[in-house]
Amino acid sequence: MQTNTVVSAQAAAVEFKQVFEAIRAEVGRMIVGQQDVVEGVLTALMAGGHILLEGVPGLGKTMLVSALSKAVNVEFSRIQFTPDMMPADIVGTSVLTENASGGHELSFQQGPIVSNLVLADEINRATPKTQSALLEVMQEKQLTVGRTTLKMPEPFCVMATQNPVDQEGTYPLPEAQLDRFLFKLVVGYPTEADYHTIIDRTTSGEQIEINPVTDGATLCRLRDIVRQVPVPNAAKTYAIRLVMATQPQSDYASATVNRYVSLGASPRGIQSLMLAAKVQALLHGRFAVSCDDIRRVALPVLRHRIVTNFQAQAANIDTASIIAELLASVSLPNEA
Repeated sequence: MQTNTVVSAQAAAVEFKQVFEAIRAEVGRMIVGQQDVVEGVLTALMAGGHILLEGVPGLGKTMLVSALSKAVNVEFSRIQFTPDMMPADIVGTSVLTENASGGHELSFQQGPIVSNLVLADEINRATPKTQSALLEVMQEKQLTVGRTTLKMPEPFCVMATQNPVDQEGTYPLPEAQLDRFLFKLVVGYPTEADYHTIIDRTTSGEQIEINPVTDGATLCRLRDIVRQVPVPNAAKTYAIRLVMATQPQSDYASATVNRYVSLGASPRGIQSLMLAAKVQALLHGRFAVSCDDIRRVALPVLRHRIVTNFQAQAANIDTASIIAELLASVSLPNEA
C-alpha cells in the first residue's frame, strides 16, 4: 500500500512539472527574457494565489498575463484602473430592465471581475475606495452587491500590475490589500540581448499565436496536488522562524528588524510560504517540502508584507535587503 502511495506521488510530481514546463514554454514564445518573473507568476497561479507585478510602463506585464490566459485556456478579463473608476465598474451593479410582460424589474449585471483570470491593470491608478472593491473577491472568492452574492468561477486568480508608487498619479495599496497577494514580483528592464529579440519579434511581420496547452479543470486538479504535498516538521519550523523574524520584538527578530521595521508578515505570510514552497518541491521532482524550497520563494512572498519605518527610508534600507539578511541569519532547525 505504501509503495502505491509513493508511486502515485511520483506520478503526480511528474505530471505537475510537465504541465508547468509546457505553460512556461508557450508563454516564453511571446515574452522575451524575464524567466524569474514568468516562473513566479506560474508558481503563484499553481498555488492558487494572486500576483502583484510591479514595474515601469512598457515592460510587458500586461502581455504576460494575456499570454498566460491563452496558454491555460481559461476565461480572461481585463480591468483598466483609472482615477475616475467606481467599485460598481468592477463588481457590477443592479440595473432596471424590461421583462416579457412589459413591466420593469431589477436584475444584477455582473462586472468584469467575474472571470477565471482577471488582469487588474495599473491597480494603483484607482482611488482607495475602488481598490477596496477587490478585498472580498480576492479573499473569499465571492462578491456581494446589495443582497446579491456571487461565487467566483474556478480556477480564479487576480493578477494586478502597478507602477512604482513614487510616480505621479498613483495611490499606494494599503497593507490589507497587499497582504492578499501571494507574490509581489518586480519586473526589471530587459538585457541587451533581450532588446535584440524584442526588436525582431515586434517590428517585423512575425505573428506569434499562443496555443492552449492545458485547461481550467487540469489547473484545478494540479492545485489540489499542490495542497497534498507534505511538509516535514523541520521545513515547517524554519518557515515559522522566518516569518516571526520579520516581526519586531519577536524571539527571532534581528536588531535590523527591531530598528527599521514597523510591521512584519502576518499569518497569511506563512500560508503563502508553504503553498509556494510546495510548488517548488514539485518542480524539483520531490513530493515533500525542503527548507531550500522555502528560501527560494521567501523574497516574493515577504517583500510586500514588511512595512519599514522612516528610519529605514532615511538609511535607504529596503525590504529586499532585510529579507536577505534574515535568510542569512535565521538558523535551520538542525542548526539551532
